[in-house]
Formats: sequence, C-alpha cells, structure tokens
Amino acid sequence: MIHREGKRSIFSALILLALPYVLMTYLNALAWVITAYLVVAVILFALVVQFFRNPNRSAVAGELELVAPADGKVVIVEQVNEPEYFHGKRMMISIFMSPLNVHVTRSPIKGTVVYAKYHPGKFLVAWHPKSSTMNERTTVVIESTGGPVLFRQIAGAVARRISLYSKPGSVVKAGEEVGFIRFGSRVDIYLPMDAEILAKVGDKPVGGETLIARLKQA
Repeated sequence: MIHREGKRSIFSALILLALPYVLMTYLNALAWVITAYLVVAVILFALVVQFFRNPNRSAVAGELELVAPADGKVVIVEQVNEPEYFHGKRMMISIFMSPLNVHVTRSPIKGTVVYAKYHPGKFLVAWHPKSSTMNERTTVVIESTGGPVLFRQIAGAVARRISLYSKPGSVVKAGEEVGFIRFGSRVDIYLPMDAEILAKVGDKPVGGETLIARLKQA
C-alpha cells in the first residue's frame, strides 16, 4: 500500500522521468541510449515508490508496553536530559531511518496526546549529537497508564518535510499511524528512568510491532 504522503511525489517522479524518454524518442536517439535510460528511470521510479510504501502492521502490546515508533536501526540507548517537556533525566531510545526504511511514524503506546509541537530548525545529519535540539522536529507526549511518554520526529540532512497527524486530546493506540517523515531521519523516545528497556544498540525494530520497552504502573 502506498502512503498518502507519496501520491503527489510519485506522480511528479513519473512525469519527470517520462519526459526525457519522450524527448529522446522524438529526436530518434540511439536505441541503446534509450534502453539505458529506461533501465535507470525504472530503477529510480521504483526507489521513489518503495520509499512511500505503507505496510499494514498489527501491534500486540499491553498497556504498559511500547512498540517501536518507526522502522530503522537503534543507534542510541542512554540516559539523557530532556529539556523541552520533562526538564529532567529520561532514558532515550533513538531509531535512525535510512531512505530505504518505511518512514511512517507510529504511536509507541496507547494513551492520550497531551502535547504536540512543531519546531522549525536546521537539517544536520540525523545522527549529529545536536540534531535532536537544532533540527526541524516535532515533539509529542502521550499520557499512558504508565505515565507520560515523549517521542520526537527529527528531520535529517535530506528530510525536508515532517507530517504530524496527532493533536492534543487525540486518543491513540500502540502502533497507530501518527506521522510521516520524508527521507533520512530519526525518531527519539524518552521514557521514565525506571522503565525496562528491551531494545539495544544495533537492533533493527519493525515499526508498530517490535517491543522496545516496558513501563512500570504509574
């Protein structure tokens, strides 16, 4: 299934890739040149289509369990200071998404959205230490039965659009689609210090399905 965020981009890619073919055919270009271009064009178009894929995911998680909010690779699991909402220490799990990953962002846990804010910013590479505070990003806090959980969509060097669908007051389920990030980027999740962390650096979770942490009852 193709994500709604990709319909315009896929149509634009199709037109842009088709125009050179039409022009070469009209000008009677060499057959091998046309064939070579078609191969390249098909590959490029396939890459655009695969980027906007939106596979069905089914979250199996208890009210205190968190699923990965995105596909990708776990690059950080550590204690940090969260300055925007909690203003204190939290455990952070950071998932980096390459352009080949599914870029749908999903709610990590069941609960009610109590905070949602967009921040304009720079476009440092997603793994830069300051990207979480300096890059374009969105911050969402979900109040769950295990307490508040914050996750942050962070744009990367080539990401130029972050879509966020959840608003304060929205009730979300674990694994429910809440946003989309175009191209390379990352998602950070901030948890209470006493949370049981199931993810480890190097893991490659499946968004909306892989359990990454478990909270204590609030």
